[in-house]
Amino acid sequence: MTSTPAPVRVTVNDVIRFLLEIFAIISLGIWGFVQFPFPWNIVVGIGAPVIAIVLWGLFRSPKAVFQMDVFGKAIVEIAVMGTAVFAWWDMGQPIVAVVFAIIAIVSGIINGRREIG
Repeated sequence: MTSTPAPVRVTVNDVIRFLLEIFAIISLGIWGFVQFPFPWNIVVGIGAPVIAIVLWGLFRSPKAVFQMDVFGKAIVEIAVMGTAVFAWWDMGQPIVAVVFAIIAIVSGIINGRREIG
């Protein structure tokens, strides 16, 4: 007799977090292509998002390759999201950087509290 797995519950914060991840990856690509001279713009414009995707996939995603405790996951998340905040600040867009940072922090705290408890 097989039991059916419990349905996955997707919350509003899960959707927000997904959108934050996509925005962070796109932001790193834009930053790389805009802020660096040729040929470094190609290297950073492609490399920064790829590094962020690999870090997220290995350590932070729901189906991460390496399982970590909540604090290790938080460090990876802070590194990826913080780099995107820095990228917007470096591009001369402090309002985008601050708004993104606030949304990412609030969403991260909500998710962290859910993972701990």
